[in-house]
Amino acid sequence: MATRVVVLGAGSWGTTLAAMLGPRVATVLWARRPELADRLSRERRNPDYVGDLRLPDEVSVTAELERAVAGADLVVMAVPSHGFRGVLSAAAPHIGPAVPVLSVTKGMEQGTLKRMTEVVAEVLPGHARAVLTGPNLAEEVGLGHPTASVVAVAGEGRDGLATELQQLCSTDTFRVYTNPDLVGCELAGSVKNVMAIASGICDGMGFGDNTRAAVITRGLAELSRLGVALGGQPLTFAGLAGMGDLVATCMSRRSRNRWVGEQLGRGRSIADITAGTRMVAEGVRTSQAVVELAARAGVETPIACEVVAVIHEGKPAAEALASLMARVMKAELHGII
Repeated sequence: MATRVVVLGAGSWGTTLAAMLGPRVATVLWARRPELADRLSRERRNPDYVGDLRLPDEVSVTAELERAVAGADLVVMAVPSHGFRGVLSAAAPHIGPAVPVLSVTKGMEQGTLKRMTEVVAEVLPGHARAVLTGPNLAEEVGLGHPTASVVAVAGEGRDGLATELQQLCSTDTFRVYTNPDLVGCELAGSVKNVMAIASGICDGMGFGDNTRAAVITRGLAELSRLGVALGGQPLTFAGLAGMGDLVATCMSRRSRNRWVGEQLGRGRSIADITAGTRMVAEGVRTSQAVVELAARAGVETPIACEVVAVIHEGKPAAEALASLMARVMKAELHGII
């Protein structure tokens, strides 16, 4: 069992995880911005991300990366996908041999289209890599709402490490299951963000529960088709990492990706939306990666394609919805794994 954990990334999820782990194991939280690290150290609060959460006194905070990772026997990566490789590469020389890396980032690397654990394998070859994912809205976790999650591990000794991480991360209100399907768990966590943007677009256009249910259900079909084509296991997409996370992210008023979609549905541009917030909505960047991966795999992802058209090509939301509704009629189970 880990005795010293470092959480890299002091956004909403990184701060929340550090707060969960701090009373149970020596925990260091690394913040990229020195002013944020100083504020967290003094005030024990992170109002820009999780205003209701108080960081326990047991958690130490620093903006010095080398100091943060030195001596850690578990590295938790809570850095957005666009900064993931850079931060891990900078930390790598100071991370001990064979120290496992747990990713909680739900996105894909632009250009390479790699999952975050694939980036870990390139930057730290030989280190066990894991993912923690599921319907885990950070604000609710921080408030102690009953929550379930999934941990999946790749590499030597994965079953033992999965059990250790399960025990380490579980609390009275945060229940962790193990899953042997790292690929499926990680893909589900990334692709569902794109579907949440689609769901939010429909909210912004004023539609109701029928529309949301259709987006969630057909979004699950896309997610499953692509996930299985890329090596995931079908049952994973019916579980917490798939359906569970999809439902939470598509429906919650706390979901950043759903909120971005809602603003798009109201006619705002993506530049205007993202300029006004520090929060990272991973689905904005991931949408293009999903469409590219689907094209490589020969898999249809019509919802993801329309999300890309709205975000990156300026297509009006009403036209995107009309395109989806006008697609060729087919049987419901066509192409669903």
